[in-house]
Amino acid sequence: MSAAAPPGPGAADARPWYRHRWPWLLMLGPALVVVAGGVTTWLAVRSDDGLVADDYYKRGLAINRQIERGERAAALGLAATVDLGADGLARVRLASASADGAARPPAVRVVIAHPTRSGEDSRATLVRTPDGSYAGKVAPPAPGRWRLHVETDEWRLPAVEIDGPRDGVALAAPR
Repeated sequence: MSAAAPPGPGAADARPWYRHRWPWLLMLGPALVVVAGGVTTWLAVRSDDGLVADDYYKRGLAINRQIERGERAAALGLAATVDLGADGLARVRLASASADGAARPPAVRVVIAHPTRSGEDSRATLVRTPDGSYAGKVAPPAPGRWRLHVETDEWRLPAVEIDGPRDGVALAAPR
C-alpha cells in the first residue's frame, strides 16, 4: 500500500485567478484612478469657472479707469445708502460734500456682482425720484456673498460685500 503524497506547494493555487484576492487588490488602484478621472472631467465640463480672461490688457485699462472714477467720487465726498428689497425694488440715497452737478446725476447704476460667477451679475439703472433718492428695479440676488457698488460714467463708489440683510448697505468713497 502506498501512502498518498502530501499536497505540493502548487495544490493550493488550483483555484482560478479571479478567486484570489491579490489580483483584485492590484486592480483596485488603477480602477479608482479611472473613476476619479471621469468625475474630474465631468466637473470640469459642467462648471465653467470663467476666471480666465482673453482680453486681460483691456481689463487692465478698465481697472485704471475705475481707479480714476473712484478718485472722482472721493473728490466729490460721495456716500450712499442702498436698500435692496426682496421684490427687486432698489433705492439709493446719495450724500455729497460737494455742490458739483456730478454729485446729483439724473440716474445712477447699481451693480450686484458675484465674486466668481460673472454670469450671475446684474445691473440696473435707477432714476432720481422727487425726494432726491434713486429708485428702480434690479434682479434680486440669490442668497450668498455678493459685491455691490453704485456708479455713473463720471464716478464710482467702492464696492462692498454683502452677505445677509440687504437694507441700509453703506458705501462711501475713501477720504
